[in-house]
Amino acid sequence: MAGQSSATTARTGGNPFLRAVAAVSTVAGWISAGMIVAAVAITCQMIFIRFVLNGSTVWQTEAVVYLVIAATLLGLPYVQRLRGHVNVDLIPLTLGPGARRALALFVLVLSIVITGVMFWYGFEFWHFAWERNWKSDTVWGVRLWIPYLSLPVGFGLLLLQFVADLVALATRVDTPFGLET
Repeated sequence: MAGQSSATTARTGGNPFLRAVAAVSTVAGWISAGMIVAAVAITCQMIFIRFVLNGSTVWQTEAVVYLVIAATLLGLPYVQRLRGHVNVDLIPLTLGPGARRALALFVLVLSIVITGVMFWYGFEFWHFAWERNWKSDTVWGVRLWIPYLSLPVGFGLLLLQFVADLVALATRVDTPFGLET
């Protein structure tokens, strides 16, 4: 655990903005993990009701689907913070330090633009469901703005993490692609 906190300090460089974003991303990761645990527990409860008690389930399948989708979206900033996404570094390894830095800046700016578009349309979709009071066409009848909220929140937090990564790279707190120069 001590190694993790010193690694976090090293990647934030003591910058208050980077530390705050790292904390928010970590909280999002914990919430995401909790959603996965809840989905597993609900699945176990559903199996017990169906096969042991021979009863019917009304809300469990839908809840598990919404929880797993929300966990995926809310977990994005934490995975980005830890650099846990699939990374192919063949091109950065072949480039010199200046070109590697330029490529990293380009990739981060492009990621910010794409995530910003996803955030915008996710917010628009969520707001549309909120305004029209959409409900699922199931017996449970979930108000869809609740699970759809994970779209703007998840992409918004990922956008914030990408901005923090750009700041860390621009201030030389972090190295391009996490590679030594």
